[in-house]
Amino acid sequence: MLRAMSSYVYIGQRLGPALLETLKRGGAQAVEIFAARGHFNYHEKEHVRELTGWFKSEGVELHSLHSPIYMSNDFRSGSQALNLVDMEKRNRIEAMDEIKRALEVAEIAPFRFLVQHIGQSDEADDSRKFDYALSSIEHLRAFARPLGVTLLLENTPNELATPEKLKELLRALRYPDLGICFDTGHAHLMGGVSQAYETLADRIRSTHVHDNSNDRDSHLWPGGGNIDWDQTMKSLRSAPQAPALLMEIEGAEGVEPVSKMAEAFKKLETAGTATE
Repeated sequence: MLRAMSSYVYIGQRLGPALLETLKRGGAQAVEIFAARGHFNYHEKEHVRELTGWFKSEGVELHSLHSPIYMSNDFRSGSQALNLVDMEKRNRIEAMDEIKRALEVAEIAPFRFLVQHIGQSDEADDSRKFDYALSSIEHLRAFARPLGVTLLLENTPNELATPEKLKELLRALRYPDLGICFDTGHAHLMGGVSQAYETLADRIRSTHVHDNSNDRDSHLWPGGGNIDWDQTMKSLRSAPQAPALLMEIEGAEGVEPVSKMAEAFKKLETAGTATE
């Protein structure tokens, strides 16, 4: 599986070549950039070009972009969330426009996938929101395809983004290119990794790999919580289309990602192999 890392581990810092270099040293063959403007300012072409130059010169793949989730320059600032299923039409339009701005990065820095949330944390199910999701996904897909970008929906802890509800969305839309970014930590919080995998397996195209203790969405290094990594890795290796092994880890002060990455990749790549 392709070794990949999300820039989320550095979400509190402006992303530049020096930080990307540490991800490469940790073993990443590919990177997902988290589109939070205080971290990666996709509105600023010079910032985009700076990072594009690094990817080209270092031979590391820009695998994916995580769609922005807040309107503000700062991550988790308490500002307006970008919610494609907001009950207010004006807010849905603003969210769509901002996500399109992020997608336009592909004109300068080509990437394969846009990872998209449906609703906010704890979003309640509602037939109107389901319809808004259908319309928004269809619109984003139409915008992304000419840019060479495939849209991936992420399983997240809310009633609109459960594995079952995402599968219902995909069936209703009937676009075979639409896929899933399978999030192990979210699956663990929402009924179990194995069950979620079985529901989504045929549409999984990428991953967000992280751990937790089944109590909160803590984005720990694998082994820091209580996910069964032997079973999880057996499942991911059996996916019909082999996804990238992409870690999405919350950084911590005093913890150096380089050595942790190398350790985690080794752990994941050997997990579940003893009885195979």
